[in-house]
Amino acid sequence: MRNVLIIGAGRSSSSLIKYLLDKSEEESLHITIGDVSLESAKSKIGAHKNASAVALDVFQKEQREEAIRKADIVISMLPASFHMQVAKDCLQFGKHMVTASYISEEMKSIDQEAKEKGLIFMNEIGLDPGIDHMSAMQIIDKIKD
Repeated sequence: MRNVLIIGAGRSSSSLIKYLLDKSEEESLHITIGDVSLESAKSKIGAHKNASAVALDVFQKEQREEAIRKADIVISMLPASFHMQVAKDCLQFGKHMVTASYISEEMKSIDQEAKEKGLIFMNEIGLDPGIDHMSAMQIIDKIKD
């Protein structure tokens, strides 16, 4: 079973969490939701058998490193300014990483090291408006119709 860590259980992570939970059986995934609010993380997974929730304050180094060490892939749903510490830990522990933010200059600065370690660091890749915005508009248009 592959372990996916999602850091951040805010509103923008809800659809991602539901999607991964729905796919968890067929894709052999265990989803861990880490959030500063354990209750918020728990509320996103309910009693799903392929999921767990952990209290995770990204500013608490030991907590963050412990969660990242256990993961195969880390998805940071944090604000863009918090991705770099997660990325540095992913480099250190050899973990793949996905963010929903555009590629920052800081993130570009570690690209070569990630590639040399055989890691994939995937960020928002540049549709403006993004696919998320276009999907939202599609739903809104259907409701209006």
